[in-house]
Amino acid sequence: MTEKVGTIISTEDSPTSEKISFVLEKPVNKEQFVEYDTEEGTAIARVSRVKKSNIFYHNPESVSESAKNNIKLQEQFPTDEREQLVGEGRILGIYTSELIKRPSFPPSPGTDIRLADKERLRDFLGLDREGLNLGDIQFQDLEARINVTKLLQKHFAILAQSGAGKSYLASVMIEEILDRDEEKGNVGIVALDPHGEYAGFGKDKEYGDRVEVYRGRDIKIGLSNISSGKLAHYFPNVSTAQKREIVKIISEMRQNMRNGGGAYSLKDLERKVEEADMDKKTKRIWIDRINQMKSMDLFGLYDNPSFDKVEQGKMIVLDLSDIINYKKKQIIAAYFGDRLFKARMNGKIPPFLFLVEEAHNFAPENRSSDVALARSVITRIAREGRKFHASLGLISQRPVGLSTTALSQCNTHMILRVTNPNDLDRIKQSAEGVTSDVIRSISGLRVGEGIIVGEAVDYPAFVSIRQRNSEEFETGKNLEEAAAEYREKMEEEKDEIDAFM
Repeated sequence: MTEKVGTIISTEDSPTSEKISFVLEKPVNKEQFVEYDTEEGTAIARVSRVKKSNIFYHNPESVSESAKNNIKLQEQFPTDEREQLVGEGRILGIYTSELIKRPSFPPSPGTDIRLADKERLRDFLGLDREGLNLGDIQFQDLEARINVTKLLQKHFAILAQSGAGKSYLASVMIEEILDRDEEKGNVGIVALDPHGEYAGFGKDKEYGDRVEVYRGRDIKIGLSNISSGKLAHYFPNVSTAQKREIVKIISEMRQNMRNGGGAYSLKDLERKVEEADMDKKTKRIWIDRINQMKSMDLFGLYDNPSFDKVEQGKMIVLDLSDIINYKKKQIIAAYFGDRLFKARMNGKIPPFLFLVEEAHNFAPENRSSDVALARSVITRIAREGRKFHASLGLISQRPVGLSTTALSQCNTHMILRVTNPNDLDRIKQSAEGVTSDVIRSISGLRVGEGIIVGEAVDYPAFVSIRQRNSEEFETGKNLEEAAAEYREKMEEEKDEIDAFM
């Protein structure tokens, strides 16, 4: 049994079946877990508030009068002896050896309050001794080990404002998956990485042999793998008649490929269009589309990476940090997301995690499908992926801008610091188990702190994220370094001009 820290008291609005107040003999922290005995079992509560009370300072008039007369109350009265710590707690449930029940009856004033027992709390929160270690449950001597199936089976989202540690938390999770014993069951990871946040894993001395990084300039889509429907989706605004013409051409080229003709290129497609018997306007439309495709330097004979690269306990990083073209990023996300999902549906690759950074850009809420090319693929994986063990991880600094459909299918939310009221409203609407007191805590989180709610835990858990084992990869310079570098460059150019003159 853990040590006693306080006693339940009677106030105007407590105790109830949901709330308790207690005088503390020893300090506890906000968000810490405490427990007390009931006839049904052990009740677990989370501390929602801690305040100090002192009877000598209850009357504002007397305190003000003393201050005016330059009298210190602590010199006149034993104020230190009457100072009290008072805690408030939200009762979460009743723990028994068989099950966890909802509290239905208030405790009696005078009941002892203890710190929550570590083993009991682990079971109560639904943690897994063999799970992914994301850090520690705050103020408890307890690792936040999350069950892999509960976390990945029904998808997850990492939500936080810029600089709060989203990618750091994702990196910790990646380490845990890469380090997981094969015998316990593991997944492959494909990370869609617009800013090169995870490219450092490919250079890391511990994880580099299990990670392949593909820079944007090296990523290729095999043109032969793109149907006429996909082509019209990626390059829209063509009429039904114009689509019909490209369907005929691509069907013919694919049939030739199946008959041993081999994969075909953009140059082959362009020649077929030029030779086709179609009206000039339609031909001009498709030649224009082909020129757009050429300018992207994306479409080749074969996919790179190919999907036989997806392996359990390994990661593929699609590093798009060197790509400026927004449409090119969208096509890569849409194509590889679709290919991944279909390969998993057909059993060609193992269960996987598709990790999408800046998810609000790839699956935005209020953009047309002509622009948000990847949204339909991401929302399909979100809706149907669990049936095929195709897992989705969405990482976003703008929950309010992220597809409601995709976010609502993420049954676990890992929330770091968020202060924008609109984003907080979206989190409250979409995350199961987020109560008003939890919402109030989110804006006060520090870097490295987070809240896990939803499928992965039975009750909201405040977590201190552990230190990562891999080296952090710097993806850019800070403002001062960039400004100094620019100044140095300008001075060098001026010196060269002066020397020439």
